[in-house]
Amino acid sequence: MERTQGKSGIPFEGGLRCLCWKILLNYLPVERALWSSLLKKQRDLYAQFLKEMIIQPGIAKANLGVSREDVTLEDHPLNPNPDSRWNTYFKDNEVLLQIDKDVRRLYPDMAFFQRPTEYPCLLILDPQNEFETLRKRVEQTTLKSQTVARNRSGVTNVSSPHKTSAPHSLSEYEVLPNGCEAHWEVVERILFIYAKLNPGIAYVQGMNEIVGPLYYTFATDSNSDWKEHAEADTFFCFTNLMSEIRDNFIKSLDDSQCGITYKMEKVYSTLKEKDMELYMKLQEQNIKPQFFAFRWLTLLLSQEFLLPDVIRIWDSLFADDSRFDFLLLVCCAMLTLIRDQLLEGDFTLNMRLLQDYPISDVHLILKKAKDLQDSK
Repeated sequence: MERTQGKSGIPFEGGLRCLCWKILLNYLPVERALWSSLLKKQRDLYAQFLKEMIIQPGIAKANLGVSREDVTLEDHPLNPNPDSRWNTYFKDNEVLLQIDKDVRRLYPDMAFFQRPTEYPCLLILDPQNEFETLRKRVEQTTLKSQTVARNRSGVTNVSSPHKTSAPHSLSEYEVLPNGCEAHWEVVERILFIYAKLNPGIAYVQGMNEIVGPLYYTFATDSNSDWKEHAEADTFFCFTNLMSEIRDNFIKSLDDSQCGITYKMEKVYSTLKEKDMELYMKLQEQNIKPQFFAFRWLTLLLSQEFLLPDVIRIWDSLFADDSRFDFLLLVCCAMLTLIRDQLLEGDFTLNMRLLQDYPISDVHLILKKAKDLQDSK
């Protein structure tokens, strides 16, 4: 039912999309009777992560200046031992700074991420808590941003028409007064916890673009219970989604069968099958799929369209039985829909078309992808 519903778009009303995504991303089982106990268990687990990974290290850091005599060499921040918890703390700060930089620029054309959440995290904002929050850690960490730029080539440095970036100082979101939390700060916390729990991949630029639409969908739902627990629910859905696409973010896997190069080649081999003339034209002009499909595939098209349209595309992607095969067809559909311009254009013109995709009607694109799927 969810899969059929998803392919044709899920209505937003009454928490239906929220619910379908949670089931399609394997966060909730299909049996309704199990939902409330599972949600409670997972949300409690997330609260535990916050305590262990943000609050406890924050308390230890805050106490450091208070009880100097208790600081042994082992616990001293200048201890060079790589296993020292302070070594971990400062390494974490490098990751945190990169996340902070990216989430402060999430969907700058929308006011949503700068607004305060109605449900700030009380564990973090409790005025009784004397500990260093992520907000304070960012303020106090003066690491040079160069040391933290861990980028996947091409993920975010090719501008997209729907992502007009204001001048640097204007485009970064400000911190809200104490007691309030902006939505971007919640996203920052989700990504930080994910990085801590997944040290093999930690955080790579572009993950912010994957978590953004998930969090937005859950945090704007009409059901206040979904809204209140948007942070924990987003974290687990993001983790599940990343387990399916994380290979796209791991450079060493690029050329393996599960890596991004293989998927990009698959877009071209599908195009060759469906539209030989267009395929030959792109080959002739030496337009490689890396020039545009890298971003399309890695970020699940989240930078090519406006957020409501991205969410509509994701309905179809999540409902895909053989997950993300449909994404290859969507990419193929995007190419065939502008075939006339591509066949007439030169290299420069065509590169501009592919990097600033001209069609904004996602229903047309999804219909074309479905036609391609049915014509097998």
